[in-house]
Amino acid sequence: MSRRGLSFFVFILASCLVTGAHALTPCQAHAIATGDSDSRIAALQAALTAGDERVPVLVGALLEGAVKVDAERAYIVRGEEVVEAGTGEAASLPDDAEDAINNNRMRGELEAALAALGLFSADISERRAALGTLVGNIDESKLPLLDKALAAETDASLRTEIELLRAVALVTSGSVAQRLAAAQALAAGDQASTRALLLDRLKPAAQGGENDPAVRKALNRAVDAIGSRLAWGERLGVVFTGLSLGSILLLAALGLAVTYGLMGVINMAHGELIMIGAYATWGVQNLFRAHAPDWFDSYVLVAIPVAFLASAAVGALMERSVIRWLYGRPLETLLATWGISLVLMQTVRSLFGAQNVPVENPSWLSGGIQVMSNLTLPWNRIFIIAFALLVLAGMALVIARTRLGLFVRSVTQNRPMAACMGVDTAKVDTLAFSLGAGVAGLAGCALSQVGNVGPDLGQGYIVDSFMVVVLGGVGQLAGTVYAALGLGVVNKLLEGWQGAVLAKIMVLVFIVIFIQKRPQGLFAIKGRSVEA
Repeated sequence: MSRRGLSFFVFILASCLVTGAHALTPCQAHAIATGDSDSRIAALQAALTAGDERVPVLVGALLEGAVKVDAERAYIVRGEEVVEAGTGEAASLPDDAEDAINNNRMRGELEAALAALGLFSADISERRAALGTLVGNIDESKLPLLDKALAAETDASLRTEIELLRAVALVTSGSVAQRLAAAQALAAGDQASTRALLLDRLKPAAQGGENDPAVRKALNRAVDAIGSRLAWGERLGVVFTGLSLGSILLLAALGLAVTYGLMGVINMAHGELIMIGAYATWGVQNLFRAHAPDWFDSYVLVAIPVAFLASAAVGALMERSVIRWLYGRPLETLLATWGISLVLMQTVRSLFGAQNVPVENPSWLSGGIQVMSNLTLPWNRIFIIAFALLVLAGMALVIARTRLGLFVRSVTQNRPMAACMGVDTAKVDTLAFSLGAGVAGLAGCALSQVGNVGPDLGQGYIVDSFMVVVLGGVGQLAGTVYAALGLGVVNKLLEGWQGAVLAKIMVLVFIVIFIQKRPQGLFAIKGRSVEA
C-alpha cells in the first residue's frame, strides 16, 4: 500500500471513528470487508478496540462468506435475509454488490479477531482459550486490544498470561528498549509457541532476526528458561504416564495376587476375567443410554459393582467346575485355565462380535487439568490412579481384617489344620477365587475408560500381571504395589529412550535376572522352618 493510499485510508477511518466512537458504523464495516489487506486489518483492529457487539457478527459472516459489498456499504446475506453491516437494519441488496474476498492472511486475521473477542467473555475458560489461540497470531497491532483486556481482567493468572502475550507482541517492536523489556518478560513464560517465536528472532540479522546484541542476549536467556520449564513438563508427563500405567497393572495384578499369590493357582484366564468386567461396563453404559439418558454420567458408578459381580460369578463357576479338582497341580491348572480363556474369548466373539465395542467416558471423566503448558493430566487417568488405590485399600482390609480374609490365610497356610478347626475349605476356596476374579472385573471396568474393549482385551495384561506378582513377591500385596508402579514408571522411561518394543524386552530381561538372584521377589513371606 502506498504512503498516499495509507494516508487517505487513515483519513477515511478517522472520519468513521468521529461518526461513532464506540459503535460499528457502516463506513467501518465497509472498510473491514473490502480493500487491501493492510487497510482492512487496520480497520478491524480499530473496531475490535471499540468493542461494539456487532463486530463479532460481521467477522463471523466474513469467515462464512456471507458478506457482499458495493461501492459504499457492506451487507450480510443469509438466504433471503439481507441486513446492512454496521447498523444491523434490513436492506435491499444492490445489483452491483459483489462477494467480499478473504485471502489467507485476512482469514487468519479474522479468525484471530474472533478469538480475541473471547478475552471479554464472562466465562474464564473462554478467556483462557482465547489467549491460547492468540499466542500463535500476535503482533504489535493487537496491543490496544490486549491493553483493554488487561484493564478488564480480574483473574491474577490470566492477567499474567495477558502481560506475557503483550511481551510477545512487543518483541518485534521498532524500539530497542521495548524489545529488550519484552525479551526479559518472556523469560517467565512456558509456552512452546513463545519459544519458537524467540528462536525465530534469534536468526541472523541478515535473515530478519534481532540485530541488537543486548536484546539477543536477553532472547537467549529467555529461550533457555522456557526450554527448561518445557523439559520439566515432559519429565513430569512421563512420570504421570508411568504411574497411570502402573495403576492399571496394579488393578490387573491385584486379583492375580489372590488367585496365584495366595491360592497358588496359575490362572491363564485372568485376562478374560478382566475382559468380562469391561464388557459388563459396556452393557451398563448401553442400558443407561437407552433407558436413563439423563443419568448417563452416573453409569460408571453402577458399572463398578456390576463388573465385579459378573467376573466374580464367572470365577466361581470356573473354581467349582474345573479348578477345585486341580489344587496342588500347577501344570494341569495352567493348561485347563488356558483352555477356559479360549472358550471365554470365543463366547464373547459369538455374543458381541469380534470387533471392539465403544465405551464412552462420562462428562466428569472427559478432558483434564492443565498443570503446565505442555502437561495436561486427563481426568480418566487420574480416576484410575485413585480407583486403584481404593481397590488396594479394600483388598488389604478384606485380607487382614475380615473373617473371610482370616479363613483364606488359614487355608493357604495349613489346609488340614483349618479343616480340623471347622473351616469349610471348599467354600473358602470358592469365595477367595471369586474375590480375585471380581477384582479382575474392576480392572476391566477401569480399562474400559482408557482403551478399546474387545475380546482380546485381557491378552495384553496377563503376562504383565504375572510379572508384577512374581517381582513383588508371591502373596505380598505391598510387593504387588511397588512392582506395579515401579514397572509402569520404568517402562515409560525406557520407552522414551529406546522405544516401546525394546523397553518391554529390557523390562523382561531385568525381571528374569532379578528373579534368578532373588527368587522370593521384593518382599519374601516371613516365617520359620523346623528341620529335623
